[in-house]
Amino acid sequence: MIIGQNFIAGQRSAAGTKVLQSFNATTGEALAYEFYQATEQEVNQACEAASEAFKSFRHTSPEQRAQFLEAIADELDALGQDFLEVISQETALPLARLQGERGRTSGQMRLFAKVLRRGDFLGARIDTAMPDRKPLPRVDLRQIKIGVGPIAVFGASNFPLAFSTAGGDTASALAAGCPVVVKAHSGHMATADQVAQAIERAVIKTNMPKGVFNMVYGNGVGEILVKHPLIQAVGFTGSLKGGRALCDMAAARPQPIPVFAEMSSINPMLMLPEALKNRGAQIAQDLADSVVMGCGQFCTNPGLILGIQSPEFTQLVEKLTEIMRAKPAQTMLNAGTLKSYSSGLSHLKGHQGIQHLAGQEQQGDQAQPQLFKADVSLLLAGDQLLQEEIFGPTTIIIEVADKAELIKALSSMNGQLTASLIADDADLTEFADVVPVLEEKAGRLLLNGYPTGVEVCDAMVHGGPYPATSDARGTSVGTLAIDRYLRPVCYQNYPQALLPDALKDENPLNIHRLINGELSKAAL
Repeated sequence: MIIGQNFIAGQRSAAGTKVLQSFNATTGEALAYEFYQATEQEVNQACEAASEAFKSFRHTSPEQRAQFLEAIADELDALGQDFLEVISQETALPLARLQGERGRTSGQMRLFAKVLRRGDFLGARIDTAMPDRKPLPRVDLRQIKIGVGPIAVFGASNFPLAFSTAGGDTASALAAGCPVVVKAHSGHMATADQVAQAIERAVIKTNMPKGVFNMVYGNGVGEILVKHPLIQAVGFTGSLKGGRALCDMAAARPQPIPVFAEMSSINPMLMLPEALKNRGAQIAQDLADSVVMGCGQFCTNPGLILGIQSPEFTQLVEKLTEIMRAKPAQTMLNAGTLKSYSSGLSHLKGHQGIQHLAGQEQQGDQAQPQLFKADVSLLLAGDQLLQEEIFGPTTIIIEVADKAELIKALSSMNGQLTASLIADDADLTEFADVVPVLEEKAGRLLLNGYPTGVEVCDAMVHGGPYPATSDARGTSVGTLAIDRYLRPVCYQNYPQALLPDALKDENPLNIHRLINGELSKAAL
């Protein structure tokens, strides 16, 4: 038996008596890993350690932090096959998927290292003094972005690497100069433990301050963490219920803090007429594959399919029904996820306005793929059941009468992470006025693609209007994610010796800066 302890300021801590068990997601059997749940005192100590580390970590150079992130990436890549097997046991995710996810996780660490060296994240702006300006002179003003302070990061269930202990929230927070306190996800604690050890090795190798990384275990510690006065922001990926609870806690603090929560999205897909005429059978196959990919456990899973009444759309529905009936059951991440999936299906099946088209009865310990059809009147009437994400391999079809009704249906929808058009050239001309509606509803607009899968790059947006996220101005994937944990500071008439390097006249970081309204690398 391996007993795991909390990570606080570079040390392991086990002050409590409650022990948590790790389980095999496929068999339900207990694994040889147990973990001490953090006490309130240990959570406080982790937050205090992060706050103390912030005093020095925020003054590290972009290059120092870049080397730290690259060291984390190297440590993650060095973990052996036995590490991937542990993750697979805890999550039922296949090894091939986990190999790819590890590459994404280390890759995003290296991507943020590039961001740090590039320097644009600093947002350096300089407006030099104009003492002779009439009627009033202008003082010297210089602006830069700095880290906000310690960040609470909540690990996600569906991406045990890329959205968890060393995931995008942790990578972007560390890049911003903010220490983290991670709340390990209870569904993959052994995974989190090994990742945390890898991060700690990188802390030592790059001489980062103790407390720059901390991690605590336990389902009851999240509230303590969010309410702690030293925590300055929260990163969360999970359910709408969980994310909203964290937002409310953070807003009720004496000092409210932002919560960047990615929560709930049904990712509508629009099937336009000409595309269905030309390639309807292939669209049905690709759509079904996207719905059941990874047992439907992606936040961008297509949960609502809209099409205009026509023989071609009828054929799509028939073909999709046939394909979905043949899709096999899959094991979900854990028993709790399966229970939530089964509950969501029961609600759909119990609704008079929703028809069940395909899928065997949910039984046993695997998730059965399902297909439903709902009347558009429910969407237009604001029925929230159609807008609730069902985390699993299922989707709902809605048929509309014409383009006008399609636009009304889209306008009635909540905010989304993605919205997709399956269209040919003629469709794009006829339905061009649908795009502005989608822009108001989603963070990422896809054309002839399926939303499952997110590229980690500069241009990616993984966010959207509420309830997709709690703050549509940010993203949890891509390099723009760093902006969530930064705030601007302006220096007025400061001497060179006291200015950050990014704002000094000689530009020692050799970065682009906005100088008197012009982008330049020039020294002053």
